[in-house]
Amino acid sequence: MENLIEIKGVRHAYSTDAGPLPVLDGLEIAVPEGGFVAVVGPSGCGKSTLTRLIAGLMKPDHGEVWLHGERVKGPRSTVGMAFQNPVLLEWRSILKNVLLPLEIVPSKLSKKEAEDRARFLLALVGLEGFEDKRPSELSGGMRQRASLCRALIHQPEVLILDEPFGALDAFTREDLWQTMHKVKEREPFTGVLITHDLRESIFLADQVVVLSGRPAKTQYVLDIPRNAAPTLDDLYTPEAAEQLNILRHQIQVAQGRTTEGAA
Repeated sequence: MENLIEIKGVRHAYSTDAGPLPVLDGLEIAVPEGGFVAVVGPSGCGKSTLTRLIAGLMKPDHGEVWLHGERVKGPRSTVGMAFQNPVLLEWRSILKNVLLPLEIVPSKLSKKEAEDRARFLLALVGLEGFEDKRPSELSGGMRQRASLCRALIHQPEVLILDEPFGALDAFTREDLWQTMHKVKEREPFTGVLITHDLRESIFLADQVVVLSGRPAKTQYVLDIPRNAAPTLDDLYTPEAAEQLNILRHQIQVAQGRTTEGAA
């Protein structure tokens, strides 16, 4: 299967008063078309930097980022992004918040087609009937659902999720995990998820990439076998327990708490 995203030998450092702060060091990641990769690692290891590089919002100091066979040199309209903070505009209705990217990114959709698509996405994530509400009238989980719709409105090839469920309570978070599988089935995309939640990574992703401590390298890659969309019960199987133990150990290695099993 062709890789839609390729991170090739990426190194990057930030300028600080104390000198360069290396955050990525020879990073290698490949995501096949239609795949869903979760990226985990210690805090501050460069996970969010990786999302900005994929989206073309930053350029690496060394190495290359490729999307669909083209080197990324700037922002890409084929990339959608959702963050931990939904950042919805209070003076706009939920429907108009979802439609906002189409006011920025050129679209072939007519005004009616765009509105129909927004309503379809809102219904898909369980927000039918809330189109005319303001963000303050919705719960945190509902605002995050609207943010997901906004990220998908322009039918991106790549969807980047930067800890989108991190601020939600456990029940809402698990509900949204199930919604994500439903959305991906109806709205195919190639996904990159940044998360600190190991359960979330194995529930949503086909593959989990563990980054080392800063400056980050690709330390370990865990494939998650999938025959069908999982249910929450699948998180309590012996297979899931083994996957979580592997990932917990790799995080300990990345944090420098143990050296055994490092790639």
